[in-house]
Amino acid sequence: MVARTLALFIVAALCEIGGAWLVWQGVREHRGLLWVGAGVVALGLYGFAATLQTDGDFGRILAAYGGIFVAGSIAWGMVADGYRPDRFDVAGAAVCLAGMAIIMFAPRGG
Repeated sequence: MVARTLALFIVAALCEIGGAWLVWQGVREHRGLLWVGAGVVALGLYGFAATLQTDGDFGRILAAYGGIFVAGSIAWGMVADGYRPDRFDVAGAAVCLAGMAIIMFAPRGG
């Protein structure tokens, strides 16, 4: 279950972050509507990826995914744009990932 959850979060992050990056490139970097359209499709696929999680609590899934989104956004910026995170970026991302782990994997009674 942990591997499936993390894999789906990674797929969701690639779709959401990648889609937002494509829209950014299409609009801000003047690459055109094809880039924007591809971004819109990827953002739509993100919505489907979240629904495949085994946990049925929408709020929990989206809250936990936020940690993946934060860390994934920093990683995407490093790979795609040459962004160099500082120690506070790294620490913040680590806190977000810890929060994701607590939300998704903490033992719950009843």
